[in-house]
Amino acid sequence: MEQRSRILILSASAGAGHVRAAQAVEQAVLANGAGDVRHVDALDHTTKMFRRLYQKAYIDLVNDAPQALGLLYDHLDKPWKYERRRLAFDRLNTRPFVELIKHYDPAWAVCTHFLPAEIVSWLKARRRLRARLAVVVTDFDVHGMWLYRHVDRYFVALEETREHLARLGIPAESITVSGIPIDPQFAAAFDKRALRRKHGLDPDRTTILISAGGFGVGPVERIVGSMRQLTHPAQVVVICGRSEDLRRRVDKVAAAPGGGAVTIKVIGFTTEMHELMAAADLLVGKPGGLTTSEALARGLALVVVNPIPGQEERNADHLLEQGAAIRCNNLPVIAWKIDRLLDDPARLSQMQERAKRLGRPAAANEIADALLPAAPLATV
Repeated sequence: MEQRSRILILSASAGAGHVRAAQAVEQAVLANGAGDVRHVDALDHTTKMFRRLYQKAYIDLVNDAPQALGLLYDHLDKPWKYERRRLAFDRLNTRPFVELIKHYDPAWAVCTHFLPAEIVSWLKARRRLRARLAVVVTDFDVHGMWLYRHVDRYFVALEETREHLARLGIPAESITVSGIPIDPQFAAAFDKRALRRKHGLDPDRTTILISAGGFGVGPVERIVGSMRQLTHPAQVVVICGRSEDLRRRVDKVAAAPGGGAVTIKVIGFTTEMHELMAAADLLVGKPGGLTTSEALARGLALVVVNPIPGQEERNADHLLEQGAAIRCNNLPVIAWKIDRLLDDPARLSQMQERAKRLGRPAAANEIADALLPAAPLATV
């Protein structure tokens, strides 16, 4: 197999979205005729301590100290300032990953997380790798940690993000506004009523989806408890992700007496999120880049709750600016806010239409088209 046909897609399982984005790109590249494609989670090839730092520490901060995470986000959002310091630490812990990249010797290294992008950029700077480097930013804004000096192509979510990068000195011709790559199933046509029946839901009831993300983070049981106060007849589907502890807590809330006009269905980890989104009218949750992009592709209005300070706050700003979302800062009134939205079907319909306009369901295909065949690009 010639080197020019090899595509190495690199993610990191610090949050589920980076991996899902990589999987979407992998599918699109394979469908586009690439002969040798490999997706690697960079954290699978690092030290145990480093992997724990990236995975558990991040989730602990999200759950227990989100304000600290926001302060860290802002502190590090200084393009290229901390590049050498981070690289020195990361190189100590990623030697097996470095060897894997060098051995595979791809034509393109496509990164959906900043950690592998940093390592590939360093290898290119040292002339230890021939590959071109593509960075797929998985939030609506771009943080300073995504910026490296040997990137051949950036793929971003919004025109504003493209303009931001261009004003930082990155060549405009190397920046593509593709959207955030998602599984093509989120663009497939479905019959909403039929899907509701399939998943044991009333085909005629307003359907509200609550998502805790792949790792089950956030005050989900408090949200569910507040949602029981809805006065509009509705059915609430709660996705708890991989956290069995969260599912048990939410089951307890859902089974409590009362609830009035609301029925609640609790689900753990699922591979049918595309169908559940297609069956829903509203999505309630944290505005992570992937979940948000999937919801927009499905034309779901969003109710933003407890965004993580930093990237999710910025994602929320874009959604609110575009009229695709409302935000609830006080959980006890979330049912009241949703009731007021359901009182105004025209407003809800307008939000859903704006969400659909903002969605980029073909993002993964656009990225694949840009990489195959690979064309020479300027390097920053």
